[in-house]
Amino acid sequence: MEIVAFGVQADEKPLIEQAFRDHHEVRSLDVFLNDDTAPIAAGHEIVCTSVNCDLGASVLRALASGGTRMVAQRSTGFNNIDLDVAADLGLTVARVSYYSPYSVAEFAWTLAMAVNRRIVRASTRTRDFDFRLDGLMGRDLHGRTAGVLGTGKIGEAFARIAHGFGMKLLGWDVAENPACMQLGMKYVPKERLLAESDLISLHVPLMPETSRLIDAAALKTMKDDAILVNSSRGGLIDTAALVAELREGRFTGVGLDVYEAEAGLFFLDKSLQAIEDDTLARLVTFPNVLVTSHQAYYTRDAVGQIVDTTVRNVLDYTAGRRSENVLVPRS
Repeated sequence: MEIVAFGVQADEKPLIEQAFRDHHEVRSLDVFLNDDTAPIAAGHEIVCTSVNCDLGASVLRALASGGTRMVAQRSTGFNNIDLDVAADLGLTVARVSYYSPYSVAEFAWTLAMAVNRRIVRASTRTRDFDFRLDGLMGRDLHGRTAGVLGTGKIGEAFARIAHGFGMKLLGWDVAENPACMQLGMKYVPKERLLAESDLISLHVPLMPETSRLIDAAALKTMKDDAILVNSSRGGLIDTAALVAELREGRFTGVGLDVYEAEAGLFFLDKSLQAIEDDTLARLVTFPNVLVTSHQAYYTRDAVGQIVDTTVRNVLDYTAGRRSENVLVPRS
């Protein structure tokens, strides 16, 4: 059987092809699945997708009419998939429910430290042989407060690093994590966490209940010199409201690995095109903002685990087995 995989990055391609080699042929494409590219999948029973693929109703119908019976998503998140439509069409949908939490937690800390210590500005200066320190002063994080919104596996890993820095820990989640509490984390309402934290990191999934969790009101609650990091999903932050606060000179730094309108932009080379997204164009001009292109998960360890799990999901499907990774079971 030949599987078609959409949105495959160059570094990811050999890992995917190696993992599938003894089981199925895989056709790796760098284009993302959407209404325009869905016809490519015609005749392929299994389609492998990434988080920035569009699996809305129209795309799913096109896949089903072309003979697709399974969607194997190479990510934990699945907010890009209309699961109700998939179920109606009889499509099996599986995801990767777990991969290295350290990849994302460590990258979130990379963003936090980079904006705190002005690393990008410093690097740009030294490339021009400008070795002044003006405007590069950061601050110790030891003894300050880290607020972790979402204390699952990734949030816990982030909290452990914060504990290593000697920071006080505040947490917010629907369920308390005993491991985080052993680190000294105190669970508090979201409003208190935002008001008291010097560093705020987001590690919650994007659902209707968490959409724009950090809205205009939440941003107003935060300290003027706070650091905000989002390595989870772009839709957790109202970006227009964030830009408005940044224009007022607020926040020591903002590190974003995700953006709420990243589909059609992230993972693609747009360097020779005019960016029509005015909000993103304005966001990247702030000297205290660092935006990266959804790469927090992108380590050999994490991608290797994602690919291996995807292969197991496919093998489970062909063997008629069901695992915890299945979002829509085989009909």
